Amino acid sequence: MNITNDIVTEYIHNFYRPLSVELDDLREVSEEENIPIILKETENFLVTFLKITKPKKILEIGTAIGYSSIVFANSLEDVRITTIEKDNDLYIKAKSNLDRFNLNSRINIFSGDAIDVIKTLNDDYDFVFIDASKSHYKDFFEAAEKKCLKGAVIVSDNVLLKASTVDASFDKGRRHRTNIKRMREFLNYLNEREDLSTALISCGDGLAITKLNEK
Repeated sequence: MNITNDIVTEYIHNFYRPLSVELDDLREVSEEENIPIILKETENFLVTFLKITKPKKILEIGTAIGYSSIVFANSLEDVRITTIEKDNDLYIKAKSNLDRFNLNSRINIFSGDAIDVIKTLNDDYDFVFIDASKSHYKDFFEAAEKKCLKGAVIVSDNVLLKASTVDASFDKGRRHRTNIKRMREFLNYLNEREDLSTALISCGDGLAITKLNEK
């Protein structure tokens, strides 16, 4: 990962406990099929973070197969989740998984471009999780922010891009130059906004945790 020492990561993984056998099975299938889902250490952090902050309504940008939405729903009994997935094949898989976990009443999934979908939503979210196209994080953040309550928290995943955000030499094939450039711009944008409070942490592939102004 280039973010933390492999020995440290392995040690942290020893403390990972899936929320259910069914979720553990879904993680195993996802990893076998190379479907991107939140890393184990990221999952542990988010579960604890959600239990501390106790949001009522979560907006997720980037559903994939629905794994993280299911984790969120299993972390808090009363939370309601809106999640958006652009890829139609992943959307279909996510719908199937939500059916299997009997969570359709608590997780509302949309198919389509996140920016377009967000415009149609109500403005009452107190937690946002961004895990979609890395080159559009700033666009996702600004769109989601308009739908948030004052003092809401926005968590952006994978912001270190396996350390290439810090040092482009980690992008061996130079295939992700646009993602790197725009991610750096996004993180600078968060840091420069005096009305936001943002912390970058080297958990998983990097998280940006942003608290919106409560005024």
